[in-house]
Parts: sequence; C-alpha cells; structure tokens
Amino acid sequence: MDFKQLQSFVEVVNSGSFTKAAERLYISQPTVSAHIRQLEEELQSRLIIRTTKSIEVTPRGKELFACASSILRLRDNLLMRWAAGEEQMIQLGASTIPSAYILPEILPEYGRLHPKTYFVIHQSDSRGVEEGLLNGSFDLGMAGNESAEPALRSVPFYRDRMVLVTPVTRHFLALKESGAGPLDILRQEPVILREQAGGERKSADYFLAEMGFREEALKVAARVNDQESVKNLAAGGVGVSIISRRAARDFIREKRLLAFDLPGEAAGRNLCLIFRKDYILKREIRDFMAFVKSFYAEMP
Repeated sequence: MDFKQLQSFVEVVNSGSFTKAAERLYISQPTVSAHIRQLEEELQSRLIIRTTKSIEVTPRGKELFACASSILRLRDNLLMRWAAGEEQMIQLGASTIPSAYILPEILPEYGRLHPKTYFVIHQSDSRGVEEGLLNGSFDLGMAGNESAEPALRSVPFYRDRMVLVTPVTRHFLALKESGAGPLDILRQEPVILREQAGGERKSADYFLAEMGFREEALKVAARVNDQESVKNLAAGGVGVSIISRRAARDFIREKRLLAFDLPGEAAGRNLCLIFRKDYILKREIRDFMAFVKSFYAEMP
C-alpha cells in the first residue's frame, strides 16, 4: 500500500468515476484501475463494485476511504508546513512555439496568481522535450505535437493551424484579393523551409505530404533553423513559407506578412502539455496545467 494507490482510491470515491479520477490526477484510467486492484489484493477485500452507470463503495471500502482521506490530509499538511515560505520550482521543457509565444503570454499572469512558483525553462525541439521527460530532467513538457512515446501522455491545450505566409507586396495582395489558392502559390513561388526537426517542421512536412507535394518539386529558396529568421526572410521577399499561425500572428498584425489559410485537417495541430504516465504530478504542476487549459479555453 502506498500514497499513489490511496490517492487513486480516494479520487475514485470522491468523483464517483474511474475516468474522472484519472483526469484529476493526470494519469491513465488503467493506472487508476491497477491501483484499486492492488489495494484489493493486498487487503483481500472488495473495495469498489462497478456497475454499468456508477460505482458502489463496499463497507470495507468506506472504512478505507475514511482512513485514507485522513492519511492523505496528514501528508498534505506536513508537506505544506515544510514548504511554507519555500519556493516551488517547476522544470519545464518547451519546444520552439511554446517557449517563444505561449510562455511569454501566460507566465506573467500565472506568476501574479502564484508568486511562490518559479520555472526553469529548458528550450529544445519536440524530441528533446520528450527525452528530458523520459530521463527525469523535466517535470512537464510543452510541445507542438502529441507524443508517440508509450511512457508519455499528451494533453492538448491550444489548437493551432499552419498557414502559408508571403511578403506584403502588390503581387501577393492581388493574389489575396482574387482568392488565389495557397497550393498554387506553393507551386509557383520560392519556398523557405525549416531545417531543424521539430513540431512545426513535422506539421509542415505532414501537410505537404497529404497535399501530394514532394520536396524536390518545390522551388527551395532557403533552409533555416530559426523561426524568427523564417518570418524575417519571408517578410523581406526571399520566399513564402508554411509556419504556425500563432508564430506568425504578430507579423500579420503589423502587416509585415500576409497569411493564406491552408485547406484540410492536415493543416491543424495541437499544442500539448506532456508528462510521464507513471508519475502522479505535484500539486504546483497540476495547478499550472489547469491554468494553461483554462487560459486558452476562454480565448476566442
């Protein structure tokens, strides 16, 4: 019997659902089920009876619930007393778009609401974020794609789309006004490509593949690693490029770039919070995740 098992059991009873308990603890439903099963095997007692629509807590389960709730309160009170006045540090790995555009948007407000929580930001590409989570260097990750790693869980918090960006010239303004399709522009114009492998590069590559474009058929004008360089080169007339609408937003507002919407679901992607499935996250991490999801859920 350990704290993780007791916490899962208490959350199931409080929420009346294995699914809701998993969501609140940011672990998978099978992990919650495994915790309950391990408790029942160790105690040799049935604690919860599942029905098609609800759960029923057995008399032994109710007895354990009261005891477990008390144990967890004592633990939380002890940790809170010891942590009083101390800084709470979150090691956060972030890929290019989250680190450059998401974190500067949310951290000032979060810091105002949670003045004792501090962040150490590690900027990397999406793969680097995954590796940092897997080896325990990061508590939490932010990346531009959902992770395919079996040990990691991805929680989408922001729906982004890839767009075709072009210089603001009479030529492209005329194309915009005429309703020209972005695919025709891609076929005809010089293209700037991202060289570094990351979430945005993967999304652009996926879109091109879905639309039947081969890289060798494009008129590649430049290959660069830096997102800001892509925008500046496009604004300067070197070529057009496929980038994140969130990354291009400021340049579009300032009328330094034109954006052409790309067709189909292939142009969409989720920015995600990523963490290890086998971890029960610390309270400050759960609070931050809830804030991020709420912040963007309220945005138009």
